[in-house]
Amino acid sequence: MPKPSSALSLPPVIAAFIAPLPRTPMELLLSRLTKQLVARRPDLLRRLGDVVKVPIAVVPDDMPHAFLLSLDADKSSVTICDKDRIEDAEAVVRAPFLVLLGLLDGTYDGDALFFTRDLRIEGKTEYVLALRNTLEEAELNPGEFFGLTGRSASWVNDVSERILDKARQLAARTSGQVAPLETGHR
Repeated sequence: MPKPSSALSLPPVIAAFIAPLPRTPMELLLSRLTKQLVARRPDLLRRLGDVVKVPIAVVPDDMPHAFLLSLDADKSSVTICDKDRIEDAEAVVRAPFLVLLGLLDGTYDGDALFFTRDLRIEGKTEYVLALRNTLEEAELNPGEFFGLTGRSASWVNDVSERILDKARQLAARTSGQVAPLETGHR
């Protein structure tokens, strides 16, 4: 499926930089953080219901790899794989990387992005909707994902927001397009 050009696509040089990096350390880190998050927030799994054990592929258009996400109370994991190796996924979410991050932190409205085709869903749509609704209700932020609280969480959240804002500005500037409007839910 051809990827649409978006004002939020990372410049190609970033994908070229990421492609040769070893996957295993990042997989281990993401899997560990996901397991810890699920342990701290069992409500996330309860909200997901039957979707808990369903593998969902998250495919950033502008990055060289895909992420296969499996959420389970005992063995949550994130696998980094080639984009053509997601056949085990029951559902697939495709969008530029910054759009995917913006959906996680509430910056962007998934419905609006779906209708502009910046966000595409394949497979069992109900699984992606369950995941989206769960994440939206959970109001996750970077500090919580890293298991931080108090001042350290606030600092990580502030720094993450500034970095993402700069990345969005860079993406819009290099694409020559206007970035989608933010929802202001952050």
